[in-house]
Amino acid sequence: MHDAELALIGLGRMGGGLALRALEKGLRVVGYSKNGASEELKRAGLIEAASLDQLRGLLTPPRFVMLYIPAGPGIDTMLASLATVLEQGDIIADGGNSYWGDSIRRHRRLARANLRFADIGTSGGPSGARHGPCFMVGGERETVALIDPILHRLAIEQGYVHAGPPGAGHYVKLVHNGIEFGMLQAMGEGFDLLIHYHDRLDIAAVLECWRHGSVIRSWLLDLLTQAYREDPKLKKPSSYVEDTGEVNWLVNDAIGMEVPIPAITTAVMQLIASRDQQKNWARAIVLMRHAFGGHPFGPDATTAHERHVGRVGDCLNPNIVDGLGRAS
Repeated sequence: MHDAELALIGLGRMGGGLALRALEKGLRVVGYSKNGASEELKRAGLIEAASLDQLRGLLTPPRFVMLYIPAGPGIDTMLASLATVLEQGDIIADGGNSYWGDSIRRHRRLARANLRFADIGTSGGPSGARHGPCFMVGGERETVALIDPILHRLAIEQGYVHAGPPGAGHYVKLVHNGIEFGMLQAMGEGFDLLIHYHDRLDIAAVLECWRHGSVIRSWLLDLLTQAYREDPKLKKPSSYVEDTGEVNWLVNDAIGMEVPIPAITTAVMQLIASRDQQKNWARAIVLMRHAFGGHPFGPDATTAHERHVGRVGDCLNPNIVDGLGRAS
């Protein structure tokens, strides 16, 4: 394996960013994309292939081809096309968010064509691809050993692991994404609590403080802090949380494995709930509560008053209590 060249198929935010990273690291990069390569990539030194046949001819065997295209049937279609043009011993790696079970199946399928396959979970987003991704690799030891020098050159320092056999890279990345969902949900809820404090908080300063030495310091907290400073009224984002569904696979896997993951599962459910503008589930609850208890059909001042004063020593009550829980 020539440790100074690779091919990238899919030159969008991830593939394009990784191509620039590879070029800056001194690698020879051949690229192919159905939409063509950007002028920026070509100016940086990317060699654009007009077809998969041409891509093969531009690389020295054994070839290393990385895919950064959306998960799903498109991966199988591309692999089938590559299997007709590549040669025995060439290596294909899927760097997208494919399901780990599909990666195991694809490894077996390509092995029958005498092609090697690796599944590479890639974390860090577009900025990570551009400036140093975190790679989680699955594949046979002999295959990974061949591409290891290139992946180490591209990865951020200490951001590389051969996680295990075929499928392991995408499985580890899927677990990573589930943890990410749980962290996002917890941070979102904590942020909401800061906003709803009964008095004014300097939220920007609180978030900045947490970034330094606190247990919850993290890149996600850095991003929240920056975003809040730029948009303290939260005018830019919608409350509709979009996603591509990978963590749903993890929830299904956990059920099959009988591994409880309540925090991650709840985060997925909350994400889905953010999209329900009609909130028919809430309407149904209101109807049933009215039927069995005469509860109101909507906002009701009397009920709201009971909610806010019903707990002795309720610190949300502006008539705050003393230390023994009696009204002052």
